[in-house]
Amino acid sequence: MDNGNGKVAAAAPASVESAVRERYAAASQRSETCLCVPSASYDSQYLRVLPQEIIERDYGCGDPSRHVREGEVVLDLGSGGGKVCYICAQKVGPAGRVIGVDFNQPMLDLARKYQKQIGDALAYRNVEFRKGKIQDLRLDLEQFEKWLGQHPASDAETYLKAQEQADLLRRERPMIPDGAIDVIVSNCVLNLVNAREKRQLFEEMFRALKVGGRCVISDIVCDEDVPEELQRDPELWSGCISGAFREDLFLKAFEDAGFYGMTVLERSELPWQTIRGIEFRPVTVAAYKGKQGPCFERNQAVIYKGPWRKVIDDDGHTLERGQRMAVCDKTFRLYQREPYRSEFYFVEPLQEIPPEQARPFDCRASAKRHPRATKGLAYDVTTETSQCCGVNGCC
Repeated sequence: MDNGNGKVAAAAPASVESAVRERYAAASQRSETCLCVPSASYDSQYLRVLPQEIIERDYGCGDPSRHVREGEVVLDLGSGGGKVCYICAQKVGPAGRVIGVDFNQPMLDLARKYQKQIGDALAYRNVEFRKGKIQDLRLDLEQFEKWLGQHPASDAETYLKAQEQADLLRRERPMIPDGAIDVIVSNCVLNLVNAREKRQLFEEMFRALKVGGRCVISDIVCDEDVPEELQRDPELWSGCISGAFREDLFLKAFEDAGFYGMTVLERSELPWQTIRGIEFRPVTVAAYKGKQGPCFERNQAVIYKGPWRKVIDDDGHTLERGQRMAVCDKTFRLYQREPYRSEFYFVEPLQEIPPEQARPFDCRASAKRHPRATKGLAYDVTTETSQCCGVNGCC
């Protein structure tokens, strides 16, 4: 984890990862209250088809499933016993699809145990569970394990061959292909990833999403840096404490990976735990993919509604309240999607500029758009007073 000064704290990968795997394997067999934030709640209508075993063995700090919509392809990172997946399955309906990814075999076994039963209750089956690490979504570990069963790695040479096979699987048979997912959800799992692999985790989320897709992530954050000695504690790490993101750096991790429009949807006012004066609390954050691409001039403008006098977007555009601000076609379309669309009025030019005739637009500067740029220099319309206006008229 970045400790705020650009250095990555030295958590011990083997001990941390082993602690996470062992603790959650045990938690798949018996409920462990220390892994769950009491404030996490779900809409009861989606719990009716779920067996009590799945409900009791769920560990989370929020409900990202409430932000999923009908027909979407959903990826749940660290799907555990499958509770969020089965809730999402009902929300996306038979036209949608849900993929859960977890590397803990006992948790996968629990999630798969009730697939047929829940599918029968819903009258459709749209959920599948895959074994993999959420920071390496290309490698399907079950495919890799099958290969290892036929080609055991017993020395350096066979170990290197196994690495080559893993790379081959990533390239030719990726578990999650590029741009395959509409929305990624996760519930209190990102903090469990080792510090050295967190950047890769965010890059993998970005890769897996479609352009226009989004992440909705519930996780634990802290208000100060976690001391390195706490980060080395496997018990605290597996308990969603030591690996927590500092709150501001959590948002920056999305930004660094190429996301835009990061929005804190939920934030607990009271901390879940406080250790050495450091507060740990659950948050739910949304982040979007799609701001990349060329900028072209098509004479469009946006008017920021307020209430702030001016705001700055993720590309550095300054938007002044009530002013017609010049934007490129890409930004104009971007603002018409979540999370911006309710913040603006959109001004299209009277005469559309075909895309093939559009010239490059310099998005490095912020400029106001003169009304004549959208109406046209030759615009000279005068409207007549309506005959129905007056004392006895219809106005």
